Amino acid sequence: MGLKNRLGAEPNGDQPSSGGTVAHWRRRLLEEINLDDLASLDLAQRRARLEKVVGHILSREGPVLSTRERSTFIRRIVDEALGLGVLEPLLADTTITEIMVNGPNDVYVERGGRLARINASFASENQLYQTIDRIVAQVNRRVDESSPMVDARLPTGERVNVIVPPLSLSGPVLTIRRFPRPYRMDELVGMGSLDEHTAVLLAAFIRARLNIVITGGTGTGKTTFLNALSGFIPDHERIITIEDSAELQLQQDHVVRLESRPPNIEGEGSVAIRDLVRNALRMRPDRVIVGEVRGAETLDMLQAMNTGHDGSLVTVHANSAEDAIYRLETLASMSEVKIPYEAVRDQINNAVDVIVYLGRGADGSRRIVEVAVISSGRRESVKLVNIMRFEHQPIGPDRLVRGWYRHSPLPRVLAQKLMYAGETVPPAFGVVAEEMP
Repeated sequence: MGLKNRLGAEPNGDQPSSGGTVAHWRRRLLEEINLDDLASLDLAQRRARLEKVVGHILSREGPVLSTRERSTFIRRIVDEALGLGVLEPLLADTTITEIMVNGPNDVYVERGGRLARINASFASENQLYQTIDRIVAQVNRRVDESSPMVDARLPTGERVNVIVPPLSLSGPVLTIRRFPRPYRMDELVGMGSLDEHTAVLLAAFIRARLNIVITGGTGTGKTTFLNALSGFIPDHERIITIEDSAELQLQQDHVVRLESRPPNIEGEGSVAIRDLVRNALRMRPDRVIVGEVRGAETLDMLQAMNTGHDGSLVTVHANSAEDAIYRLETLASMSEVKIPYEAVRDQINNAVDVIVYLGRGADGSRRIVEVAVISSGRRESVKLVNIMRFEHQPIGPDRLVRGWYRHSPLPRVLAQKLMYAGETVPPAFGVVAEEMP
C-alpha cells in the first residue's frame, strides 16, 4: 500500500486523512518540543533531534508505514516544522535554478534554462502564506495587503520575490532565484559563456581600474558574471558592495556589504540605494560595486565614477550595450537634481569605460553577446565601439545555439589606459604599443 493510500495524500500533498496530515503531526511535534531550546544547535543537529522526536511520536500514535514511507513522511514533517515545507526538496536540488510558486497548487521550476511544472503543491493558501512569512521574517520584512510586494533573501543567498493579493489575482506568488556557486572566469570560458581572449581583456580592464557596466535582461547571468569578474580585483583593495538584496559572493577578504532597507509598517525608516552610494563614498572605498541601478541612484553612481572612484562595477537592465546608455540617461534624469541632458551625457562619457552585454539563447544558454567601449569625449554624443560580438549561426532542429566570437581593434585611447596601468592588449584585439603615438 502506497503513502497516498495510507495517509490519504500524495507525497507532495497534505490532505486530511485518518492518519493525520503533515500539519497535524507538525503540531504534535511542537507540543512535544520547544524549538527555542534547540537554538544553540546547528541546522543538522536540530534536524536530527526533531527527526528522532517525530519518529517516537509516529511509533506511538501514527499509522503503520514501510521504512521508506516512514522516512519520507518524517522528513516532510521536519521540513514543515524547521524549514520551508514543500520548498525544501526543491532547494536541495542543485539542478534547479529558479522556483516559481503561482498560488498553492501551481509550482514550476527552471532547469537548464527551461521551465517545467512539477508534482508539488501546498496544502492550502494558508500554508503558503506561512512559508512566505517565515522567509520575509528572516530579513525583518513583512508582506500583507498594505505592503503586498517584497524582496527578500534566504540565509543561503537565494533571491526571493513575493507578491500577494490584491495585486496578484493568482493568489500569493513566490519566486525564488537560486545563484550557482561562484564561478571563476576560466570556468565560464570552459562553459562557452565567453572566449579566452575576451576573458584576458576583461581581466586587464579590472586591473587597470576601468569603470564597467554589466547589462542584460532578467536571468541572463549578470550577477554570476559580476562575481566572476570581481575575482580579478586585487586582494589588498577595500571593496564596498551595495544591493537591494545581498546576493554577491565576492571571494576577497576586505569586503563591506551594504543592503538597502524598505520602510517599516509606519512608512518610515527606509534606506535607499542612493543613500548607501553616498555613504559608501565616505568609507574610503577602493572599489564600489552596485548590484543594480534602477533609479535616481544612477546619477550618484556616475558622479562617484567621475570623482576618483575608478574601477567601479555596476549592473543595469537593458537589451543591448547601446540601450544601456539610453537607460543610464533615463535613470539619471529621475534624480530630484534637474540637470541638462548634455550634462548627463558628459557624465556618462567621462564615467563609463566599458559595457558588457549578456544574453540568453533559445536553448537557455547564457553568454556575453557584446562588449563595447565608449570612445567619445566631453561635449560629444556618446559613441560606442564594439570590440567583441558573438555571431550565432541559424538555429537548427536541435534548438542549440552555436556560433563564434568576433573581435575588433581596441580604440587607442583605451589601449593607452591599459598601457599606463602596466597591462597589455591581447593580440586578438588588434592594437600593439608600437602603433600608438
